[in-house]
Amino acid sequence: MEQQQDSLNIYQKLIEVRKSVPYLKKESQGHQYQYTGSSQVLASVRAKMDELGLLLICKVLSHNLIEGKTNKGAKEYMTELDLEFTWVNAENPDEKIVCPWYGQGVDSGEKGVGKSLTYAEKYFILKQFNIATDKDDPDSFQEKAQTYRKPDPISSKEVGELKTKVLEFAQLRSKTDTDVYQALGIEDITLLTSKEAKSVIAKVNSWITAAKKENKSA
Repeated sequence: MEQQQDSLNIYQKLIEVRKSVPYLKKESQGHQYQYTGSSQVLASVRAKMDELGLLLICKVLSHNLIEGKTNKGAKEYMTELDLEFTWVNAENPDEKIVCPWYGQGVDSGEKGVGKSLTYAEKYFILKQFNIATDKDDPDSFQEKAQTYRKPDPISSKEVGELKTKVLEFAQLRSKTDTDVYQALGIEDITLLTSKEAKSVIAKVNSWITAAKKENKSA
């Protein structure tokens, strides 16, 4: 009687998937380059995963939203996701491999999460199975995402300068600093970004200059 082959463990199954897809050619066309599309990457491993009984489960751990603007001034948002991808051997569900991962996606509306998940899944598969492509493989939206960065928070120096300027203007107008902050629409100056703080300081400076001129002419 022929000896029956033992079932593959989860690591052996992942190796079999890797063997099945050594290379992908770029087929999707971007603005100035070709890139490997998400559907192409998923299709390359789906059949082998089904054959071997491998599941890939995605879990969102946390998210962050960064507001930005296009060159034309329209609002855009970059969604950042901290993720866990978990490989599960369906023949033995206790066999799991948990992989921390990260994704990001840029959109002008509500599709940022979807884009981020698509980007993350695509690159997770490419890197998990060491799938080679003919060039570096940026997504069309990912190229834009590289221009985004979290805004710098207001510095302690800017906090001090803003408070001084607000108090100076308040005294010139015989008002309280609370009145001035209310006029500026500011509830908590520590929540301002450095860029916003510079803009507010410039505005208050212009108010101070105007108030001093008025006081002299009075």
